[in-house]
Amino acid sequence: MPTNDDPSDAAPGNEQLPSRLPSETVRAIEAILMVADRPVEAHLLAQVTETSPDIIEAVLQELVASYEVDGRGFILTNVAGGYRYQSHPDLAPYVERFVLEGQTARLSSAALETLAIVAYKQPLSRAQVAAIRGVNVDGVMRTLEQRGYVGEVGRDPGPGNPILFGTTDLFLERMGLGSIHDLAPITTFMPGPEIVEALEHGLRAEPDTPDTPDTPDTPEADSPETEPTAPAAATDPPSDDQPPAAT
Repeated sequence: MPTNDDPSDAAPGNEQLPSRLPSETVRAIEAILMVADRPVEAHLLAQVTETSPDIIEAVLQELVASYEVDGRGFILTNVAGGYRYQSHPDLAPYVERFVLEGQTARLSSAALETLAIVAYKQPLSRAQVAAIRGVNVDGVMRTLEQRGYVGEVGRDPGPGNPILFGTTDLFLERMGLGSIHDLAPITTFMPGPEIVEALEHGLRAEPDTPDTPDTPDTPEADSPETEPTAPAAATDPPSDDQPPAAT
């Protein structure tokens, strides 16, 4: 009775399992991914190694699993439509300490806020971003364009046909995302209802209560000063013993 223990008796196509690929092909895939400065698509690896794209995809998945099982300090991940090596998320504190040592060209809080608006609301124009932020964003948008995080994706059919902006593949790569749909829901960053209520209460204008006017202190009228008068000299009544005054 035939059994499936023999690989030759397996289903058609199993003769092309990744484990049966020449080791040189697997090593070539690893070498290409190591030197690539951006994620590499599976079909491009298939063209370079002259292998079926389905087989390459299977090899990549096998490599992903093997690196995780071995507990390596790096992983093979699918981002921005391709594959690349990146450090293991568990080791982020060490990598951050190494990368940011002496780093001075980090994005400002204004640039990060603008980038978040573009990521979640794209496509949109500079004017729309400025309306959301409430300030002019021309300089910040130029910085994000120079860094390669945002780019032109079209034009608005409205008046003036302003340029519309969206995020780039470099943004997805830096964020470790496969597509823009992998962004965390914006509701996860919103405060709870109790915090919103507290903020509204703090911003609510209190009604002004009329202040009672203070009565000015009126100086007391000075009483007219009177010169002290000497007491009147006392006169003794005439006594009967004294003779009357001569006339």
